[in-house]
Order: sequence, then structure tokens, then C-alpha cells
Amino acid sequence: MPATDIRFRMTPGAEDLLPAKAHPDDAAFDLRAADDSTIPPGRSALVPTGLMLELPTGFEAQIRPRSGLAAKHAITVLNAPGTIDAGYRGEIRVILLNAGTQDFAVTRGDRIAQMVIQTLPDVRLVLAADDLSQTDRGDGGFGSTGTR
Repeated sequence: MPATDIRFRMTPGAEDLLPAKAHPDDAAFDLRAADDSTIPPGRSALVPTGLMLELPTGFEAQIRPRSGLAAKHAITVLNAPGTIDAGYRGEIRVILLNAGTQDFAVTRGDRIAQMVIQTLPDVRLVLAADDLSQTDRGDGGFGSTGTR
């Protein structure tokens, strides 16, 4: 599949925090913190990355948690996945949540989240004039398939 070039810039002073994939076949780019901060237990913080994107129409960027931070420190992305729309040109900031029991220190340059860039299908919502089609599941949700 041919590569799609996505233009980006870094905020002044963040030129050393370029998004990067750890391995060529990784799905996501690692995003790094542009500032130091401390997130107390049960609290969230908006962490700047220094990254600004120029996504083409028909693309989105999804901001996702890093599994190592979640497993080792109970740190996640509060609105996971966070969506960056094609029309946004500002700095990407990550809402990190400390679900742990101790303060979590974020140091400038730390890998704090992952970014996946995806193409979007061209979708229209069409109002149904009558009932929606029937399925085995129907309107069952939130645990309707059992506990195991």
C-alpha cells in the first residue's frame, strides 16, 4: 500500500519530540510530553505534545493509551481514543488520567500516548421511515450477552 504523507509541525522548543514508531511495522506513533507535570491519584491532566498536524480530508488521528503506562502505573487516556479531526491545526494535547494510588510524574520527553492515523469511510446517516431490521441481539446491550 502506498504511503500517505501527513504534514506536521512542532511548537517552538519541541523540535526534539518528533512523533515516531518504535518499529517499522507498528500501527502507532509514540507521542512525547512537551512539559513536566505531576498527576495526583484520581486526577487528570492535559499534557502538551508540541505536535501539530495537517490531516487531509478523509483522515483522522486517534490518541490511545500506552499499554506499559496502563499496566505499570494505571495511567490511561481519559477520552480514549481521543479524536483529532482533519480541520484541527492546533497543538495535540493528551488528557492523561491517573487511575492509580500514587502521584505520577510526567517528564518532558516521556512517551505518554500513541497516535494512529486512519482513513475514514464516506458515510451518511439516513433516517429510517420505518423500523430497523431485526437481529438476534435486538436492543440488548450493557451485559446482555452474559458474564462469560
